[in-house]
Amino acid sequence: MTRHADIRTSPKLSGISYSLRGPLAAQAERMRAAGKDVLALNLGDPAAYGLPTDPEVVRAVRDNLDRACGYSAAQGLPAAREAVARHYRAKGLGTVRPRDVYLGNGVSELAALSLHALLGPGDEILVPAPDYPMWTASAVLAGGSPVHYRCDEASAWFPDPADIARRTTDRTRALLVINPNNPTGAVWPPEILDALAEVARRHGLVLLADEIYADFLYDGTPHTPLATRAPDVPCLTFGGLSKRGRIPGYRVGWLALTGCPARDNALTSALDTLVSLRLCPSVPAQHAVEAALRADDTTALTAPGGELRRRRDHLCRLLDDLPGVRTVKPHGAFYAFPGIDRGRYRLGDDASLADELLCEVGLLVVPGSGLGPVPSGHLRVVTLPPTEILTEAVTRLTRFLDRRTRASAGCG
Repeated sequence: MTRHADIRTSPKLSGISYSLRGPLAAQAERMRAAGKDVLALNLGDPAAYGLPTDPEVVRAVRDNLDRACGYSAAQGLPAAREAVARHYRAKGLGTVRPRDVYLGNGVSELAALSLHALLGPGDEILVPAPDYPMWTASAVLAGGSPVHYRCDEASAWFPDPADIARRTTDRTRALLVINPNNPTGAVWPPEILDALAEVARRHGLVLLADEIYADFLYDGTPHTPLATRAPDVPCLTFGGLSKRGRIPGYRVGWLALTGCPARDNALTSALDTLVSLRLCPSVPAQHAVEAALRADDTTALTAPGGELRRRRDHLCRLLDDLPGVRTVKPHGAFYAFPGIDRGRYRLGDDASLADELLCEVGLLVVPGSGLGPVPSGHLRVVTLPPTEILTEAVTRLTRFLDRRTRASAGCG
């Protein structure tokens, strides 16, 4: 008889982690269950912070439930794919047609499928550091090797295209761009995107553009779709409604393929096969796409006086007032990525810092070390909560750092 202890799991899982919902989040749940007060700033869930979707979006799903009981086409409902294609044509991607759009159960599913389509054993993908850890984990599970390229805090968290080019080898298959960036909130300018497109062009790489936060922009910062800078390079642009529609629980994502003029090619054939294996995306949720793309109210949230703009500004002001804490002001998405002077406060590594924050003051954040190889001392904090919650979060951080200051003085 096989005992549970004898069951072997896949070696591909070795080293795989998801810091946003990993052991630290599990510890927070145990603390809550024990009656302890925990303030969670680890997940970018707008629906959880008083930012509901437009009622029209929910109504569109509800009104179509009776017609959503069977499978859709593997790529998704034609009307939903047409809505996505129209959305991208309005953004300057004039070649996108419904046949170029694949709907999925969130960007996470489509990212994994795309990497399975592209990567084999020994193949490499260039990934920004810091990154959204789903990409690194999915690359490993697909059999590939993520190679991280550095985004520099001293350069507003922009990457160095020359560094990316140096990291490119004959095994490199793809270049990932997360813009606006999670976790830094940086919005990369056209000249950076042009240089990255040239790296892909010169080395025959596929571009992967994670642009899920493209509608969340501050201070008049424009967003340039990567595919518009590389119309001749195969590019998979990822988006969805988890952020824009504020319905992450519906799990609606998409990818749009550009740079492949002929529909009959190896990449589309591989994608067609993989999306067919999962049969189809959730059909009820697909009915949200047209309504959500019509109900564009993100600009009102991020403009001066908008709720997201107020919350971001409030958190950045509070962090800037903390001695030994530096924050590059985010111009996109809804995260801040502050760095704490470890020497000043005699702190350990990021994982220890995040663990101590949770255990000592009940503050749950994401350690920077869970987001790729980044300089130690960084934490990802969501800017979504109302200002009073953000004030309480920084109050707890201040209390924690004050204790470290007093402890350091006592040791002196």
